[in-house]
Amino acid sequence: MKRTETKKVLPPKQREELLKTLKARFEKNMNRHAGLDWTKVKARLEAQPEKLWTLHEMETTGGEPDLVGHDKRTGEFIFFDCSAESPKGRTSVCYDREGLESRKEHKPKTSAMDMAAEMGIEMLTEEQYRELQTLGEFDTKTSSWVKAPADIRKLGGALFGDRRYGHVFIYHNGAQSYYSGRGFRGSLRV
Repeated sequence: MKRTETKKVLPPKQREELLKTLKARFEKNMNRHAGLDWTKVKARLEAQPEKLWTLHEMETTGGEPDLVGHDKRTGEFIFFDCSAESPKGRTSVCYDREGLESRKEHKPKTSAMDMAAEMGIEMLTEEQYRELQTLGEFDTKTSSWVKAPADIRKLGGALFGDRRYGHVFIYHNGAQSYYSGRGFRGSLRV
């Protein structure tokens, strides 16, 4: 079934509130994006209203998106969910649609991969998750699904990460599993 794409744009008041929130977070956490200029980031965001809509989705589900990098080759700015714990509005989800459909009972409403696609974000890879953990201490009480390599997923598995005992761990679980303390983190290129 082909999905009809509708342009997702925030009303002006929400757009201004989001930009204000993003700027405050940008200024508070300069260690995450040293040397980057907010005025350039803001101009790029304003030129791509659908990306602002996606950042709003990240924000309203508890992700606290923040700028974590700049791709010099493409000019894109890279945002990750930087909430201390896995975003509250994205927990209790299976890894993907196949995992969700394989559950016989107690099915959650959706999956992490489906939700990420609806929001317009990519789930963090293991490499990106480890990169995030160099910027602070994340998921010390929760865990977050990370994008599983195809060979692991083909065998029914999925990956998640957390920080315990001062170390970052990546673990495996069945893609059909879900927990109230496990959500997912995403990235967005603007």
